[in-house]
Amino acid sequence: MVTLRGRIYCIYRRVPSRYASVDSRSFVTLSLHTDSKTLAEEKAVIAWAKLVEGWEIRLSGDQAGSVERFDAARELAAYRGFRYVEVSSVAELPLPELMARVQSVPVISDEPNRIEAAAVLGGVARPMFTVSTALEIYWSLASDNTLGKSKDQIQRWKGPRIKAIKNFITVVGDKRLDEITGDDMLDFRSWWWERISAGDVTTGSGNKDFIHFGRVLKTVNRMKRLNLDLPLSDLSFKNSEPVKRPPFSSEWIREKLLAPKALEGLNDEAEAIFLAMINTGARPSELAGLTSSCIHLDCEVPYISIEPVGRQLKSANARRIIPLVGISLNALKAFPEGFPRYQNSSASLSATVNKFLRENDLMQSSTHTVYSLRHGFEDRLLAAGVDERIRRDLLGHALNRERYGAGASLEHMKAILAKVAL
Repeated sequence: MVTLRGRIYCIYRRVPSRYASVDSRSFVTLSLHTDSKTLAEEKAVIAWAKLVEGWEIRLSGDQAGSVERFDAARELAAYRGFRYVEVSSVAELPLPELMARVQSVPVISDEPNRIEAAAVLGGVARPMFTVSTALEIYWSLASDNTLGKSKDQIQRWKGPRIKAIKNFITVVGDKRLDEITGDDMLDFRSWWWERISAGDVTTGSGNKDFIHFGRVLKTVNRMKRLNLDLPLSDLSFKNSEPVKRPPFSSEWIREKLLAPKALEGLNDEAEAIFLAMINTGARPSELAGLTSSCIHLDCEVPYISIEPVGRQLKSANARRIIPLVGISLNALKAFPEGFPRYQNSSASLSATVNKFLRENDLMQSSTHTVYSLRHGFEDRLLAAGVDERIRRDLLGHALNRERYGAGASLEHMKAILAKVAL
């Protein structure tokens, strides 16, 4: 039954005897915080269902349900018009608020309802999670970070966070968040420093681990209202000089990468994407994500359009069109529908190509990767004196000033690329 009291609708529901020592005429009152009867009736069904579920978990004593019990207690306190605070804090409240909380607890047959008393008087313990459990909870708490991302992008977003948590557990163990000490974090840092000193990894790798680990724990701590003082500060290493990714030279591309049978043994889709990179400068993930609607071959100037189709682009500037010329045009003609093998696994694409190039002595140096084709493409544009605006438009880079006009036409860009094509 929904009724109006002071322009705030409340729900009066009969309390089943299994939830409290009450007779069949007893009711519980839950404020629905609305002056709309229609909305109140809709909220009433949901509110009651959530409370029943929370109460059942609360009474079951199931330790795995600690999160649900705590959330149910917070909701029940809110329905009574109070913010949930722990029992130690309740005792320190001003006397009028303390008495209001006590008086809000229903009394049936001279017995206060113990569940509601626990909710408004802070008698439900805050849940505590292990590090691994925190990661499981984090995915739903940080789900806004995956909006617009493809399955492949979501997996790549999750990967570094999973790695950071696994590394911590390897070094320190799967501790409860409230038991993590400053010494634990220093042990974790020392483990990273040993690897950095040995030259196995860079300081950047260690710092990223600390960032991802900290973000997971801080998010859970804040969103689950744990109020923990986590020892996560002052752990990063001073960054070393970043490694610059070198370009493939034009000579190396012509004489080594495009030599007869040089790419024999590389699967057809990976080879086509590799060749498409040479004269487009597109990122491997951008080419892997192309769909048939993004590949335009039956027109005067064939081109590809980099768009957020089923995936998220690296930035707003990454959305662009690139004319197709030379070997890159031929590569796309062979796959007009796109690259299904790598549509949702661009990370495996890069790994496959890099492994093939290394094993076949096709890397120009130990620091080259498939991404070096993109750098080589930009060097050729620069050597040809191509305007900065056009270079940045082709590569999907930001311009250090406002972009005026529509930019170069497809025909203009095709003429430019024809001069630097390999």
